Amino acid sequence: MDTGALLERFHAGEVRALARAITWVESGYPEGQDLLKRLRRRGNAKLIGLTGSPGAGKSTLSDRLIEALRKRGETVAVLAVDPSSPFTGGAILGDRIRMMRHHGDPGVYIRSLASRGALGGLAGATVASLSLLEAFGFDRVLIETVGVGQSEVDIARVADTTVLILTPAAGDAVQAFKAGVMEIADLFVVNKFDLPGGERVVQELKTTLELATARPGGWKPPVLTAVAPKGEGIEALVEALDAHYAHLQERGLLEADRLERARFEVESVIQEWGRRRTHSHPRLIEQVAAGQLSPEEAAQQLLGTGSLEGVSH
Repeated sequence: MDTGALLERFHAGEVRALARAITWVESGYPEGQDLLKRLRRRGNAKLIGLTGSPGAGKSTLSDRLIEALRKRGETVAVLAVDPSSPFTGGAILGDRIRMMRHHGDPGVYIRSLASRGALGGLAGATVASLSLLEAFGFDRVLIETVGVGQSEVDIARVADTTVLILTPAAGDAVQAFKAGVMEIADLFVVNKFDLPGGERVVQELKTTLELATARPGGWKPPVLTAVAPKGEGIEALVEALDAHYAHLQERGLLEADRLERARFEVESVIQEWGRRRTHSHPRLIEQVAAGQLSPEEAAQQLLGTGSLEGVSH
């Protein structure tokens, strides 16, 4: 199928065309890049990042969010970013089973993407896929990460609103303090609030946030509670998501979000390109290991530049 035919089907609202377009982009095909140039900056989806440690209940919360948003008549897409298989490069976890009850709903689209070695975080293909979902016309896009490594920081660079999901029994709050995630989340949700220690975690979060630096535009992140399997706390979460998006609009911060997302996408492409180049030049890596070249000299050769000055900036 050529790009023109796929675009025609895409604009006609064919889900299979959307799926094919994402596959082209994720696989790095030139046709995918052509599609992105034609479709970028179309649509006005609200991008919501959901992160938290494994077992925090992200998928169940996503499932309930989908349900609540669909009742409001909104269309929803979900990008579930999974850790990559070290052997195939594909997503390990696959489409989340709990969300599959929405599979037959034409107003819901769920897709798993592999992180593809992006240092435990998001891959550039994730941001490109977001552009396609926006162009397809979804009202909301949920980006769910596995919640390890760089994913929490990455998601904050990509989403309009970042939601950190914690639980009472896993020491999540302490880990969030240590990892600095407190600084990047726009909303906090203590899920499984019916477990022992729920109220204590809420108070710890509120106390810490009172001492934290104010967010851009003076936003004060709320601490919410939920029991996702029972649907408790979901309406309050939707209201908080709307309130944060309205705050971004009123303060003119959405354009800054878009610029940061584009910067992240370019950096991700460079990272992926560098990873592939190092694998295709084993002799260069052997020279570094033997002390014949410094890592910077090897990188200069791979990049074809004379200097790396300023590259990290």
